Amino acid sequence: MKREQIAKNIVADLNELAALTSDIDGAQRIAWTPTFKKATEWFAQKMQAAGAEVWTDAAGNSWAKFAGESEECIVIGSHLDSVPDGGWLDGALGVVAGMGIGAYGLADKKPAKTLYVVGWADEEGVAFGKSCLGSSAVSGIVTSKDVLPLIHQENGRSFSDVWQEYGLDANRIGEAHTAFAKLPVKAYLELHIEQAPLLALAKKSVACVYGVCGCNRQYITFRGQQGHCGSPVALRQDAFIAAAQTTLDLREIALKYDSYCTVGNIEVKPDLTTISPGYCRISLDQRSIKPETMQTIVAEAKAAAQKHAQEGKLTVEFEPIWHAEPILFDKQLVEDCNAAVEEETGARHSMYSAPLHDAVPLNAVVPSVMMFAQSDPGISHCKEENTPQPQLEEAIRAFIRLAEKELGTSFAE
Repeated sequence: MKREQIAKNIVADLNELAALTSDIDGAQRIAWTPTFKKATEWFAQKMQAAGAEVWTDAAGNSWAKFAGESEECIVIGSHLDSVPDGGWLDGALGVVAGMGIGAYGLADKKPAKTLYVVGWADEEGVAFGKSCLGSSAVSGIVTSKDVLPLIHQENGRSFSDVWQEYGLDANRIGEAHTAFAKLPVKAYLELHIEQAPLLALAKKSVACVYGVCGCNRQYITFRGQQGHCGSPVALRQDAFIAAAQTTLDLREIALKYDSYCTVGNIEVKPDLTTISPGYCRISLDQRSIKPETMQTIVAEAKAAAQKHAQEGKLTVEFEPIWHAEPILFDKQLVEDCNAAVEEETGARHSMYSAPLHDAVPLNAVVPSVMMFAQSDPGISHCKEENTPQPQLEEAIRAFIRLAEKELGTSFAE
């Protein structure tokens, strides 16, 4: 089947999944919910109908295998889950693209290498606060000791109890890594919507993603003295003021170093209209593709917080949450990915990703690369997320070309 028709079929399948798992507010494929289960069942049914071998691994990931001439294999995937009221393409694009390459592209041929298509479970981390759960388990980064203490963030149920409802045993999550480690994987490929407006602004439909930003997350807590709102402003030890001043400085740090600084959570106590707060905790997420820049922006953030704490006669504490170094994808796969983009669009275009993706934990154990499809209007994790159909089909065709290179097969023009 020609690339053009494969791409159109993939878009049709994406619309089918969206109709099945969305409502008027957007995608509702939140991990470990009935709608998520509906999505995994849809995956299994479509892949079985295409003649693939289908199963769910010990980490809840959905798999389909299309046998090739060799056991050497490539893996194509992304995540099936979404955030509440999420976008129709977020995660689903990469999974359904892999499904379509197997179901339509390989319907009448056997590739040189075996194709595995995977829908990673719980990439978003909505339920238990741990992002890229399924792919991290397969990569050996997350084990049972990491997940057993987790509590569902909405209903307070244990990880084990929730998983048991889906026929999974939290104590056996490590078996997913053991099984994956036995596969002779030559490449992991992931297509994802960009989740930012850079491609739309550049009037490009698709780009090779050569790496993913490092990330440092922490809480910064300011402590002063709560007081009556009638007390003189100049004499207050207002914790919120120091936090707000620090947040403004963080924006300038991000702009100065072409990086990312985000305060997404603010907690004040006592949180009353008539009291200037003596306690304020903010979250800070900082990102850069350059290791040296990561070190600089983290250090300057700490200095800014200490400065404003001193000016306000406050104390300040720093509590680490999570840290990951920047990564660069496999050089040969990046070259192949750039070539695929050029062959389809006439020009190369490459970029890095600021958001985290399943390709990050996979890159720790197998050669990996990503491709981005344009996002227009450039927003994600909301129902307004979209890629216009011409740009979407062009991005999918470029991704098909990349898959052809790694599978050792060719689809008719």
